[in-house]
Amino acid sequence: MNAIDQEVAGYYDRLLERNAGEPEFHQAVAEVLDSLKIVLSKDPHYADYGLIERLCEPERQIIFRVPWLDDNNNVRVNRGFRVQFNSALGPYKGGLRFHPSVNLGVIKFLGFEQIFKNSLTGLPIGGGKGGSDFDPKGKSEGEVMRFCQSFMTELWRHIGEYRDVPAGDIGVGGREIGYLFGQYRRLANQHESGVLTGKGLEWGGSLARTEATGYGCVYFTQEMMKANGEELSGAKVIVSGSGNVAIYAIQKAQELGATVVGFSDSSAWVETPNGVDVELLRDVKERRRERVSAYVDETQGATLHTDGSIWDLAADVALPCATQNELGGDHARSLVSNGVRYVAEGANMPSTAEAIEVFREAKVNFGPGKAANAGGVATSALEMQQNASRDKWTFEYTDERLHKIMSNIFKMTAETAAEYDHEGDFIVGANIAGFKKVADAMLAQGVI
Repeated sequence: MNAIDQEVAGYYDRLLERNAGEPEFHQAVAEVLDSLKIVLSKDPHYADYGLIERLCEPERQIIFRVPWLDDNNNVRVNRGFRVQFNSALGPYKGGLRFHPSVNLGVIKFLGFEQIFKNSLTGLPIGGGKGGSDFDPKGKSEGEVMRFCQSFMTELWRHIGEYRDVPAGDIGVGGREIGYLFGQYRRLANQHESGVLTGKGLEWGGSLARTEATGYGCVYFTQEMMKANGEELSGAKVIVSGSGNVAIYAIQKAQELGATVVGFSDSSAWVETPNGVDVELLRDVKERRRERVSAYVDETQGATLHTDGSIWDLAADVALPCATQNELGGDHARSLVSNGVRYVAEGANMPSTAEAIEVFREAKVNFGPGKAANAGGVATSALEMQQNASRDKWTFEYTDERLHKIMSNIFKMTAETAAEYDHEGDFIVGANIAGFKKVADAMLAQGVI
């Protein structure tokens, strides 16, 4: 082990000791540190002033109680989180996740990823993340509203358009953002549109924000394919998940001529050899909030599977758009054996370290989440721009800006990978390109 490897291993050992019981956070940091060894070999000044250790330690971690009344007038208590990770480039920016799996380690992993993702967009936004172990599934409208109001009653004092700007994530859609914004407006006694993104179009939201993460993932995939002289038209695509990201990744892939041959939710997966009826899927998942079995019941040519895996399907492109660590080593081997040549992460860290290694060995073109799913936060920043200027852009103009940002992210990622002698390794390219911009700002601003 050389000196740099030893130094980085020391950072990681100290991080494990200080952050016990947070495997998702450990995994996210380990992936980035692996790339930073390459940077430190060429640019050793990035080890100065405790930069790496400061980068891996959140600027602020907020944990709070969220009490609320259910419909039977019983008091329920959840835990709320906001991790404000790094503000060197701008106000903290990152979503809120409401899901039973949420804990401090999950929020820290998401916030850490957000630092580099936001950096890659080229927009002035820092990294943060938040949420709660509250599960909105099965809750009434009144219960969701009362929870959101209680959650914001504490969170509001920690956020603001120049301080921290949350958005949605898993379990937090337009309904939840509405309740959260209403409570913020009541507590702050002002209509501060820029404090939350993902708002309704009538009260400060941006056209194309709903579609942005899914569209952006497909735009990044399109750039990967173009670099190899291929195109999406005629390709077979697998998309895991059936939430916001998955639905609009499906829509954009099919608009560009691909056939989406499967999608899923946490209960089952659906084989769709003739493609997906996006409007029916939106009706089932967004309006009726039902399982994917309802989609199969109402369409021909689709098959419901409750065993096996969506990753067993044959396809050219795989877009994991559900949740972290959904795609393991065995899944990756199935995808490779069934002909997948391109993988782009629509979710945050959906591929395990073992899966990524399988893709690397098979020379599969792999777009990591911090690059491939940056379209959502990029368009959130565009929403902030519109709020600040009291302006409203057309869907076409916003989508054009999104497409250009995703093309620039791919170009920056590819060029950085080549610069550091890892041509075609978009993980290395994304990690280093995102890191250097943040690191330069942190060094310029002193030890804070």
